[in-house]
Amino acid sequence: MKRTEKQSIADRVKEYVGNKESQRQAAATLRGVSSATLSQIINGKWELISDEMWRTVAAQVGYDADRWVLVETEGYIRMYNLMKDAQLNHLCMAVTGDAGCGKSQAIRSYADRNRNVLVLSCSEYWNRKYFLTELLKAMGVESAGSTVVDMMSDAVYHLKRRDGVLLVLDEADKLSDQVLYFFITLYNQLEDHVGILLCATEYLKKRIDCGVKNNRKGYREIYSRVGRKFIPMPVVCDGDIESVCRANGVTHPEDIEDIVEECDCDLRRVKRLVHAIKQDSNAD
Repeated sequence: MKRTEKQSIADRVKEYVGNKESQRQAAATLRGVSSATLSQIINGKWELISDEMWRTVAAQVGYDADRWVLVETEGYIRMYNLMKDAQLNHLCMAVTGDAGCGKSQAIRSYADRNRNVLVLSCSEYWNRKYFLTELLKAMGVESAGSTVVDMMSDAVYHLKRRDGVLLVLDEADKLSDQVLYFFITLYNQLEDHVGILLCATEYLKKRIDCGVKNNRKGYREIYSRVGRKFIPMPVVCDGDIESVCRANGVTHPEDIEDIVEECDCDLRRVKRLVHAIKQDSNAD
């Protein structure tokens, strides 16, 4: 790995640590990375750090090797402002939007720039204990050997003792009912202490609406706690797509037009198409 890339990773590590309570706490949120390693990276003592460790650190602190330029689209701005509002005012919200509309980009960007932002990228296979393990891990709290009851108690304790925490459950529609019920418990014990944001596709709204209609356990409680409202993200427009293309080096009008037609308003697809065009240009 080149020294210039290591320096870029080290700069990102400094930002990451700066948004945590301490260097030790930052290390505790990373898998397979010690506080000593972070110290060596930050202080330029790189001789004993393997390329594998550099890649391990880079992948977890949000380093972007492709140097993709982030554009503040309409969706990005809305998501960013919602997160700011939820954190400052300890609000609970539910945000829905199509895949690739820019939710996750805005979430990562906000978390990179602000302290006490905990982001969990949810998955279908999570059970209750795994959810709590990930939550405690995000706070840098050890949970090995603990029961679910102890883990929930620890999570509430550590969330309450911090000032102005924002908890973001990204892709919350992937959570099972048993895990989603934890949201009710967290809200009940953390109301007016912590901001909570549920982010998902439109499927979450349909799921909650159906659960409320059929009087399924917990669904009325969830619906009430998000203010009986799901905030929609705007659809990615042609202007947003053009701005993203130009910011990332694709400026030819025909190329931009092709990307607009092919991307289906999905910014992830835009990124791949931009990469493909740049690769073709380099080949020529």
